Amino acid sequence: MTKPENGFGVYVHWPFCLSKCPYCDFNSHVRDSVDEDRWRAALLRELDSVAENTGPRHVTSVFFGGGTPSLMPPSIVAALLDRIGEHWSVDQNIEITLEANPTSVERDRFQAFRTAGINRASLGAQALDDRALKFLGREHGAADARAAINLAARIFPRYSFDLIYARPEQTIAAWRDELRDALAMAGDHLSVYQLTIEPGTVFHTKWRRGDLAVPDADDTAGLYEVTQEILDDAGLPAYEISNHAAPGAAGRHNLVYWRYRDYVGIGPGAHSRLTLGDPRTGDSRTGDSRTGDSRKWAISRLRNPDSWLDQVEKTGSGIDVREALDVDQRRAEVMLMGLRLAEGVPETRLRTETGQGFDAAFDPARLTALVDEGLLRLDNDRLTATATGRQRLNAVLDYLLP
Repeated sequence: MTKPENGFGVYVHWPFCLSKCPYCDFNSHVRDSVDEDRWRAALLRELDSVAENTGPRHVTSVFFGGGTPSLMPPSIVAALLDRIGEHWSVDQNIEITLEANPTSVERDRFQAFRTAGINRASLGAQALDDRALKFLGREHGAADARAAINLAARIFPRYSFDLIYARPEQTIAAWRDELRDALAMAGDHLSVYQLTIEPGTVFHTKWRRGDLAVPDADDTAGLYEVTQEILDDAGLPAYEISNHAAPGAAGRHNLVYWRYRDYVGIGPGAHSRLTLGDPRTGDSRTGDSRTGDSRKWAISRLRNPDSWLDQVEKTGSGIDVREALDVDQRRAEVMLMGLRLAEGVPETRLRTETGQGFDAAFDPARLTALVDEGLLRLDNDRLTATATGRQRLNAVLDYLLP
């Protein structure tokens, strides 16, 4: 079996939602109706186009994200999985995840998604409190969330769900109770995200008007520390800033991103990172960036669903931007992604991507200062952010990578 950390991931973006959550800055859109036949054909056609350029790959994970992919017809999911198997070899222990919301409409599809090939569900519970869910603009209530989690536990071999904390007026005592409630239903994985106010969202508009107050830095830090304490004690330590899992149960697909492995994304706004020759010439050579015969490409697709659909139907591809990443960009991305993980970044990964070790990639004085401040740890040819460093990762990276 190919180890997950050496894997190749495929991401499929379904951009449609029942409603737009006020905190969401993802590429999601509300539509009265969707021409499912057109979308099925377009997603398959773009997948075919992508496969022409990647060369042989061994797929270890597939992730259906959005938007709300549990609004997709399960038949489209099955068709895409079949086509992935036609283009590339597939690991016998492949992880195939689908994001789902806990509404009754989507719960009714769980068994059909399992039959289509989904073996891991990621549920957007977000809270286990009706008042909080109303504030977050969710379409479901706390009872719906519990029903969906319990159903997913029965149907899928693996499941996880998300919670959002640092909500207005949230107390540490209330958050402790909510986490304990969550742990009573959790399997081997739990995602816990801090509420952030993103530009372009409804919450951002309210915050700028002064109509939305969020916890201050001290209160947020207290909530974070309680999260680590409770989940550590429950056997679900953080393997990434916002993700907790039992040993060996980390989400494999996201590890592809954080370990800077190659992946492809199809659908509106999807991104890819691919080590290959120039895809504009059809050159699909792969290999080590140091050899000079391959490059790392950052590829993004048109975000607007209608524009993406029209372009795919005309050309077979919804690509918007394609950029060969230089050494500085690759170094920055390796560190940005890898330092999110508790395991950190092995020096061999940085050398593979840039030809440089830690001593050449960073200003030694800056690196030493971050280590002395207890924000980074360097040992055994591996650089990791400490628990304190991961809380301040943006500042750490700004200093390390000026």
